[in-house]
Amino acid sequence: MGTWWMALLGGVLIGGSAGLLYLLHGRIAGISGVLGAAMMPETSERAWRVAFVVGLVAVGLVARLAAPETVPLTGTGTSTPLLVLAGLLVGFGTRLGNGCTSGHGVCGVGRAAPR
Repeated sequence: MGTWWMALLGGVLIGGSAGLLYLLHGRIAGISGVLGAAMMPETSERAWRVAFVVGLVAVGLVARLAAPETVPLTGTGTSTPLLVLAGLLVGFGTRLGNGCTSGHGVCGVGRAAPR
């Protein structure tokens, strides 16, 4: 599995990219909000949101190719359809709850957001 420095690097990259998106573009990197708006038909902000989501998937694929031992594809013991259903339910829940707790932690605490 990974080491402590991989977790540290991941945290720095997540925090740094969220901070840069906010500082340079005034946008919040809450993934449930980004993904939800990316699926909306033709809005003025759709292009960057789709690019953001594609980038998230691409980085996962690159990580898998670069260090396959750190990104296992098996071992959950669960079927793919059940995993897809679980992902959809989590996505619905985060939209219903106005974002996930990790998004509020990464993007909300630094802005002193009330929720």
